[in-house]
Amino acid sequence: MSTDEKDRFFKLSLAQWSLHRAIGNDKLDPLDFAEKAKEMGFEGIEYVSGLYTKKLESMGMEALLEVLKAKSEEHGVENVLIMIDGEGDLAAADEKERNQAVENHKKWVDAADFLGCHSIRVNLFGSDNEEDWIANATVGLKQLAEYGQSKGINVIVENHGGFSSNAALLTRVIKNVNMDNCGTLPDFGNFCMKRDSGENWGENCIEEYDKYKGTEEMMPFAKGVSAKSYDFDDEGNETTLDYPRFLKIVKDAGYTGYVGVEFEGSNVSEEKGIELTRDLLIKIGRELSK
Repeated sequence: MSTDEKDRFFKLSLAQWSLHRAIGNDKLDPLDFAEKAKEMGFEGIEYVSGLYTKKLESMGMEALLEVLKAKSEEHGVENVLIMIDGEGDLAAADEKERNQAVENHKKWVDAADFLGCHSIRVNLFGSDNEEDWIANATVGLKQLAEYGQSKGINVIVENHGGFSSNAALLTRVIKNVNMDNCGTLPDFGNFCMKRDSGENWGENCIEEYDKYKGTEEMMPFAKGVSAKSYDFDDEGNETTLDYPRFLKIVKDAGYTGYVGVEFEGSNVSEEKGIELTRDLLIKIGRELSK
């Protein structure tokens, strides 16, 4: 299979979350992520901070980053971004809590800079009140983006539950921050705003933002794209999402950067799901580039 990027308008990266079960079950060492991605035909990689918790405890940040950088260079893959979780709420109503979250994220800006990534992906969860969320998210995000700017690193927000999955509100925040290095990471599948459990994850979605409208609204600010996938038919088409429609939205926005494969399904293995998503993106990419 050729992964020559000349016959499509985007480059292909692998989101590490696609392999989170293999890493969590100790079937794949997260230090071997670059090698695995290269084997599967990817040009770039997207790290997930939480998948290195154990390594950070045993190695420390500096040693970890040196290994990851060496591995990426050895296998000829580009370090694209780091997805940051568990470092506090950048949209918290409490100023002290919000400031602490900003401080917690700074080491990952430094890490991205060291690895040669262009961005870190952050979350904006925050309060239940819409206007409060916009105000607090704007403050926290701007503070971190200012630090990111000093290092040449973008700070990008994914639609990742709660108000952040309301693309109209999220883009208001991005416009409020009004910085070149502050943008979005549209994810095809994360537009659930409310679940019956009241949590950001798990359980049934009871309120969802229109995925296609949301992606369209986020694309003008996009510095990355997450091609989420869940399930496929016998012809290799994603059955829960209209991939041709998504890719056309991405292309029409003039986007030519990395599209990251982020498989989350359970009906096939992680590797098979990654391959199916990769091949579908290449197929549609070629069709749209004719």
